[in-house]
Amino acid sequence: MKRYEGERIEVTYDAARCLHAAECVRGLPAVFDTAKRPWIAPDGGDAEELAGVIRRCPTGALHYTLRDGEPEHPSVPTRIRLPEGGPLLLEGDLELEGRRETRAAICRCGQSQNQPYCDRSGPCRQWRYEPDR
Repeated sequence: MKRYEGERIEVTYDAARCLHAAECVRGLPAVFDTAKRPWIAPDGGDAEELAGVIRRCPTGALHYTLRDGEPEHPSVPTRIRLPEGGPLLLEGDLELEGRRETRAAICRCGQSQNQPYCDRSGPCRQWRYEPDR
């Protein structure tokens, strides 16, 4: 897990959970730029807007804590999506493997090496994320 500290927000990124949905890059390219190192620049945008973009990450690879101490709050009610050919997408007040979560992409085929999370090693290899807006 990598941490990127900004003046008003801290962003964490778990590469093992990222399925490259690119919600972050599309949402705030000034903050999320894969051509730069570090690729996340939390001070490149407004903290509240950045938090909103992070909440769109379907896998939970990205999380944030605002410097005023407010962590990400889970969506209510909990949503479960079953995209064709993809992982089970969960969003809400979750507990997985004893950890509190707000979003996760769960393996449906049993072939992931990162259980319970999907790593695209099974039949979902060709799946492309499509936002449900």
